[in-house]
Amino acid sequence: MRKLSKAAQQHPSGFSDPAVKAAFDRYPPPFKARLMALRRLIFGTAAGIDGVGPLQETLKWNQPSYLTSETKSGSTIRLDRMGATEQYALYFHCQTDLVATFRELYPTELSFEGNRSIVLHVDDPVPEQALSHCVGLALTYHLRKRRPSTRSSQAE
Repeated sequence: MRKLSKAAQQHPSGFSDPAVKAAFDRYPPPFKARLMALRRLIFGTAAGIDGVGPLQETLKWNQPSYLTSETKSGSTIRLDRMGATEQYALYFHCQTDLVATFRELYPTELSFEGNRSIVLHVDDPVPEQALSHCVGLALTYHLRKRRPSTRSSQAE
């Protein structure tokens, strides 16, 4: 039996930071439900990936944010409603190639805004499998960047 990672041992329904709980509580009910579901998806995805470790949940730019502070394996993921629209998003660091990668992998399944977010509509079904894959790629972004590419090792 596989030992649970530290990320899996975190309880995603409780909040360790009252400011994060307060941020979720400010969303209208339909958005709060959707964003809480994304939160569970992020914690669940992290729990299933060796090397990610525990997630730090905090606020960045007043948005719930998820960091791999202990292992530094990944890039920050933020969640928020998009202004007064019926949309919400997962935000990623705009100076990474993450959203470009997601766009290549899921050109029709997901919607994007520029090089920084996956955009969802509050009334649409959540594409959990695609989102979990994208979240996993974000949570392991720095692990992949640290590995030598196969091209460079083949060229030697």
